[in-house]
Amino acid sequence: MEPSAHAQLQADDILIASAGVENIRKLASISGLELVGNKKINRQELESDEVALLEAVVMPNSLMIGNTARSLNLRAQYGVNLLAISRQGRILRSRLDRIRFQSGDVLLLQSHTEIMKKVVEDLGCLPLAGRDLRLGQPQQILLALLIFISALLIAAMGWLPVQIAVVAAVVLMVLTRLLTLQEAYEKVDWPIIILLGAMIPVGSALETTGGAQLIANSILGFSDQIPATVTLVIMLVLTMFLSDLVNNAAAVILMAPIGISIAQGLGVSTDPFLMAITIGASCAFLTPIGHQSNTLVMGPGGYKFGDYWRMGLFLEIIVLIVAVPLILIFWPL
Repeated sequence: MEPSAHAQLQADDILIASAGVENIRKLASISGLELVGNKKINRQELESDEVALLEAVVMPNSLMIGNTARSLNLRAQYGVNLLAISRQGRILRSRLDRIRFQSGDVLLLQSHTEIMKKVVEDLGCLPLAGRDLRLGQPQQILLALLIFISALLIAAMGWLPVQIAVVAAVVLMVLTRLLTLQEAYEKVDWPIIILLGAMIPVGSALETTGGAQLIANSILGFSDQIPATVTLVIMLVLTMFLSDLVNNAAAVILMAPIGISIAQGLGVSTDPFLMAITIGASCAFLTPIGHQSNTLVMGPGGYKFGDYWRMGLFLEIIVLIVAVPLILIFWPL
């Protein structure tokens, strides 16, 4: 384990250091150290039954963003050592305690095994899959999946509204000790709740002030010359592009009143238009800011902003080709 700032060194202690040859020699001569080896240190030599290494991604809502390891006092406050930082696939070589964290940074952390999981959660980081940190027992995973799938089936069969079914699943997970009340509270994405709370009045204002109707009339102005199916495609494409710029929930709130007004103006069912808006809002593939999942993979994958639209454009075209016929089959105009 990397020693704390207050650890006292004793005779015959073996220190592992990584630096340039000249700096190592200078350190040895000044400090009276004896060089006993020169080899590449592998991961196993930095771990033990009590100490674990973990790679984690800084999430968009992490408290680390804008801070440094020094300002957060990672070692003393959280009991974790920062060993390396990777940003968009590049290992940062600057002093680690002076680098300000950004969303999507990949961190190599070292801490005691029993506290690693809580430390990562408290810092707002996401552990990379396939690592040595065990986040749950197999039987717990199966039980959690069973509860989650049951909630989905109950909602799909119409036995309970989806919001009640999902909340009941969370309560059941707490009762079965898969989740603590504190963990359940901390996992609520409050920025999204606040965003929705702010955007719902905006959507309502668009509808009540006639803003949605004004936009709908502008689209209807040229929709008289084209089939309703083409108008449906336009709404789907517009929602896709809006979702690439703002949160997908906000895109639905803004576009739904417009879609309803257009459907009513065309004298057709509102269902296909609302379904097109729902699908379009789920297709934030063109930018890393459209959805937090896009942001999270940007760092580990070493992607740039332009990488998203090159793949995302083809994905959105595929969605468009597949979704429109299926919408018209299940929710006809």
